[in-house]
Amino acid sequence: MSTEQGADTEPHTVADTVSSVVRQWQAVRPDVDTGPMEIIGRINRCAALLQQAEDAPLRRAGLTRPEFDLLGTLRRTGRELTPGDLARETFASGAAVTKRLKLLQERGFVARRSDTRDRRVSQLSLTEEGRTLVDDVLPQQLAYEASVLAGLAGGREGELAALLGELLLQLEGRLGGGRV
Repeated sequence: MSTEQGADTEPHTVADTVSSVVRQWQAVRPDVDTGPMEIIGRINRCAALLQQAEDAPLRRAGLTRPEFDLLGTLRRTGRELTPGDLARETFASGAAVTKRLKLLQERGFVARRSDTRDRRVSQLSLTEEGRTLVDDVLPQQLAYEASVLAGLAGGREGELAALLGELLLQLEGRLGGGRV
């Protein structure tokens, strides 16, 4: 079954939740173009299902995705960051980052020190325990994510990643969500 869609062809027929929703909208509002819903609706549905799954390796390690994002950001940048830096990098609110950092610090994964130039600013880094945790969990998490994508027809992960990358760049440019 082809998933390509040209200007004069019908949308691909995938029997998923979104296709049912689209058919219902087309029945009650045939005058409205529901095409965008086929993409945005599926992205939203996929995101919700992935969040529901709670990322098994992270759960086994006692971490949430947002906590792992903070730890991973500290690990991949390889330098100290402020809470504001972490909020920008992870697209989270300052309050959410502060709450998560407090828990991660209590668990011994993050160290905090006052900035030498401005004592109101905290510099954050991974502890050795935090670094070991990230290094242990990352390969397991990536293997889990690969298994989630394994069902894509014809190994089209690269194509999907490229298309989603284009969409993300467009949204970041339009909505100002780009990283600094």
